[in-house]
Amino acid sequence: MRGLLGAMLVLMMAALPVTAASLEERLAPCFACHGEKGQSEQPEVPSLGAQPAFYVMVQLYMFRERLRIVEIMNTMTQGLTDDELRSMADIIAKLPPPRPVEEPGDSARLERARALIQQHRCNFCHNPDFSGAQQVPRLAGQREYYLVKALREYKNNTRRGYDAAMGDVLYEISEEQLLDLAYFLTRLP
Repeated sequence: MRGLLGAMLVLMMAALPVTAASLEERLAPCFACHGEKGQSEQPEVPSLGAQPAFYVMVQLYMFRERLRIVEIMNTMTQGLTDDELRSMADIIAKLPPPRPVEEPGDSARLERARALIQQHRCNFCHNPDFSGAQQVPRLAGQREYYLVKALREYKNNTRRGYDAAMGDVLYEISEEQLLDLAYFLTRLP
């Protein structure tokens, strides 16, 4: 199903006249996966709402240049100019933040995650409220399955970052701890 959805989105993008499409029109297929107003409902697809504009722009650039390989994203960003990437990122950054999981959660897991955050100073780069900053993504309220996927990719070096910081931090973190971190972050407003 995921492959079919991806193929349909690529066809939709190809059908848009490049010069006539506004940025909003060009972003419409993005929201088919990332959710209306950037609020994803798909497990391994991130919510984009309230991500820092600079972070989004760099991610789009990395997709366009194939420095990050996610075929649908590579196709969607192909041919976009730097100014278009910047404008798209500005639009995305103004979307509302994702809604956190409402149920309070397991207090033991939440406490273990808080301890890990303090130990590894995650709240230094990602901000105390995990809202992200500049080149650092917002993690608060993000989809749990997506967070797990992203953390695993940083840990095993299949996902590029700006530097080795995420790989270095995650190197010492076990799978259970990684799951606790994602569980905690998805509950933050």
